[in-house]
This record gives sequence, C-alpha cells and structure tokens, in this order.
Amino acid sequence: MSERQENFPALLARLKPECERIIAQYENPRSALLPIMQLFQEHEGFVSQEAMHAAADMLGVTPAVAESTVSFYTLLYRRPVGKYVVQVCRGLACTINGAEDVMQAFHEKLGVGHLETTPDGLISYEEVECLAACDRATCAQVNLEFVYDLEPKQVDGMVTAMRTGAYAVAPRVQTEEPARTWSLPRLGEVARGRRSAGAIGTESPDNAGGVGDEPGIIMLDRIVERGPSFYDATRERAVQEAKDVVAVIEEEKGSRAAH
Repeated sequence: MSERQENFPALLARLKPECERIIAQYENPRSALLPIMQLFQEHEGFVSQEAMHAAADMLGVTPAVAESTVSFYTLLYRRPVGKYVVQVCRGLACTINGAEDVMQAFHEKLGVGHLETTPDGLISYEEVECLAACDRATCAQVNLEFVYDLEPKQVDGMVTAMRTGAYAVAPRVQTEEPARTWSLPRLGEVARGRRSAGAIGTESPDNAGGVGDEPGIIMLDRIVERGPSFYDATRERAVQEAKDVVAVIEEEKGSRAAH
C-alpha cells in the first residue's frame, strides 16, 4: 500500500463536509459527481480509485458510474501526472501560426512526447485541440493558465523556470509518482475482455446506472409514447419538440391555476 493510499481515509474525513455541502446544492445527488471528483483531484493530483469509490458511496451510484464519468473528461486524470501539465494547442489557427515548431521544441527540451511525463515526474506534456484563443496563436496552457503568442524560442525558458521552481504558475499537488504516461490501454483491455476497476464486483457490471435507473425509464417512456413518428427522419424534430414544450408549459399553467 502506498503512502497516498494510507493517507486516504484521513483525506476523506477532511473533505467529506465539503462534499456534503456540494451535494446539498443539487436536487439530484448524482449531479454532484463532477465537482466532487474535481475536489479530490485538487488534493491528490489525480482522481484515484479510492476517490471514485468514496464518491460513489456518498452519491448512491455504482463505482462504474464514477469511473465512466472521470474517464469521459480529459481534465480529470485517472493516473498521476506531473506537477506541471503543459498543453500545446494543435488547432487550425495555432497550426498555421507555428504550433508544430513549438511542439517540436517541447519534445526536444523535455525528451518526451504526447501524453508522456518526464522521468523526474515533474512535467507532463500533451497536445490538445483548440483552446479557444485563436487570436493569440500559438497558445498553450500550463496547469490551465494560458500562454499566448508562444514561439519555439520561449520553450527553453519555460521549462527551465518549471525545473527551478521559478515558473509563474503554481505546481500541481502530487501525492504519487507518475509513470511514463497517464494514458490507459483501453483498446487492449477491451480486446482481452477486461472490465474497468469500477465495474468489478458490481451486481451488473454492464449497467453503469443509465439502463433501468429513474431518468432512463422516464426517457424510454417518452420515446414509447411518441410512437414510430419519433424515429421518422423526415419530420422536423426541432419544431415538434418545440410544440411539445409549449404543450407542457400550458398544461403546468392550467394545473397551477386549478390549485
């Protein structure tokens, strides 16, 4: 057992009041899953299996639900990453404005590639899609803080500052040493028929909560009520749905007036 795992019960006890405060803000407790995962990541540096299981217990969902949510969002890490996460934009505007040269400069300076972490565990490097700062291309983010108008000649100074502790952006929390990459071999696991850790030991691992849960049943009922026309590609669905919305609103107004 790692030191982080040994310390997790104490961390959970410390964060539980904040988790409960977050949960109280939502009508459906399950909606609190994302902010709770972000909270644990702020304190552990990534979202650990222990954090996912703890969140599942607090929210009354399966661990598979928690893991499927974490795996969907690229800013939630299921494995440890560096104290600095460098993300270089490879969108169209940045590519036209020299992003490939910037990427090459990082490759050479760090000695790592896409989705890899330096051997000392300090810096993780990633090439990402549009960061929505096209007017300041080429751009990047370091621990989610923007770097605008980035040129290859700036890379050396940026990396040196991170390694000497002089970089303007604070380092991330790191409670466990990262591996070479934080990317998971999903395709290989699927080919071998393996299940995610969150699905192991659950009554129905193939049901993460979306099949047979209350929201799913409600949605299925609505589809069935609409009948075959719901699947008719020739209908203007947006117009039809707008009429449905108006009908619901009028129905609710009538119900309130009756009371």
